[in-house]
Amino acid sequence: MKTIHIIGVPLDLGGGRRGVDMGPSAMRIAGLGEQIASLGHTVVDRGDLPSPIPETLGLRDEHKKYIRDIAKVCQKVYQTSLGSLDEGAMPLVLGGDHSIGAGSVAAAAEWARRTKDLPIGLLWVDAHGDMNTPATSLSGNVHGMPLSAVMGYGIEELHDLFGFKPKVEPQNVVLVGVRDLDTHEKKFIKKLGVKAFTMRDIDERGMREVMSDALKYAMDDTDGIAISLDMDFVDPADAPGVGTPVRGGVTYREAHLAMEMIADSEAMVSMEIVEINPVIDEHNRTALLAVELALSGLGKKIL
Repeated sequence: MKTIHIIGVPLDLGGGRRGVDMGPSAMRIAGLGEQIASLGHTVVDRGDLPSPIPETLGLRDEHKKYIRDIAKVCQKVYQTSLGSLDEGAMPLVLGGDHSIGAGSVAAAAEWARRTKDLPIGLLWVDAHGDMNTPATSLSGNVHGMPLSAVMGYGIEELHDLFGFKPKVEPQNVVLVGVRDLDTHEKKFIKKLGVKAFTMRDIDERGMREVMSDALKYAMDDTDGIAISLDMDFVDPADAPGVGTPVRGGVTYREAHLAMEMIADSEAMVSMEIVEINPVIDEHNRTALLAVELALSGLGKKIL
């Protein structure tokens, strides 16, 4: 059994569609803390980290919108998550948009580097690559850039945070479920040697085989893995309330199997769940599923 620290980050600056700031509340309303505790884990809810809203902010850089404010929130995510890890707890970070991954992944990386002198592995479970940079992004939305930042590229305000880079080596990063990649991201993945399992891989090989390989790559010569779960990984038929829905995602059971296999690996150091948008959801379905997936990742068994 583990001690789980729930850390809410209602950040809504990184994307083009408003509403993901309500994601942490939606998951709590869906019974996240109580259900994790029912598995036998100790749960501490550390509340929400302060996150500004666009209405309170001034001019923005159109190539990396609201980057200074996003970087400040990521600094808080890093400090809070690292504090939980230092206390022997597993941080469960609730977004908010995916730009917070720059802070949560960095915390797991620093903890592994400092305590084990080993790198961290990273499973980026997402419909998108999130490997754009200010020079390649057409929108300037920072939630499409955090993975490149943790690998030491792109936004200097993020990859230069916390005094070390890269946070994660490209060979220790695995993408799962991608189906909407920009041209630059495709080239970047191949150039850096990032392992990427697309929806075609899942269709042809099945989730069990894909996750077996993904975990093997992420765990190879690392001290555990950080999980970054964007709920748009799941098909909109089962998860309609997400920041950037993309048709053709994984099914309900495929998503659960992925998380169950993560639990079986016993390698998870930290987890974040991001991009739930209750504004476009249906009766909180997406948050309810997110809670279910968190439970599967934390060891809930069918039998």
